[in-house]
Amino acid sequence: MDVTLHLAQQPEADELLGRSPLAALTGMLLDQQVPMEWAFSGPYTIAQRMGTDDLDAHEIAAYNPEEFTGLLSAKPAVHRYPGSMAKRIQQLCQYLVEHYDGDASAVWKDVDTGAELLKRLKDLPGFGAQKAQIFLALLGKQLGVRPKGWREAAGAYGEPKSFRSVADITGPDSLAKVRAHKQEMKAAAKKASSK
Repeated sequence: MDVTLHLAQQPEADELLGRSPLAALTGMLLDQQVPMEWAFSGPYTIAQRMGTDDLDAHEIAAYNPEEFTGLLSAKPAVHRYPGSMAKRIQQLCQYLVEHYDGDASAVWKDVDTGAELLKRLKDLPGFGAQKAQIFLALLGKQLGVRPKGWREAAGAYGEPKSFRSVADITGPDSLAKVRAHKQEMKAAAKKASSK
């Protein structure tokens, strides 16, 4: 991986996301109940606070849980819920250490099919079906990870130029399109629930 993503809308944070598989996974994990830019700048903030230029699954997995929570809670907090997210990030890193020797890219290396990759992503702590499909679409659309059937496994998120998720954000214009799509979905859901 060595591309520049445009998810944090911050050059240093986006550069880290594009070169660090663990940073990209961590950003995706943080992407809930906060603005996308806040979530995807989180890995860079964590690395800075740990005094490194990248995230290391072994180091995070072994970190004292209270100290790691403190690291995420320091102002400005990495997430709206820094305590629970600190725990989830450590669980993700512990899983990566246990199953992939700490190498986040091993989750998608040597995968033959999109279905297999989707299963591996869904097995990650904190990754439900939708988050796994979005990350699979991000891998395929922007990071060149395209096993056979990846678009189908990613569902609607894999469709070209669908502008449904972070997988389609390549700059300010596409960010605006994704935001507009999400607003439409929220409005439709609200309308449906009021009937």
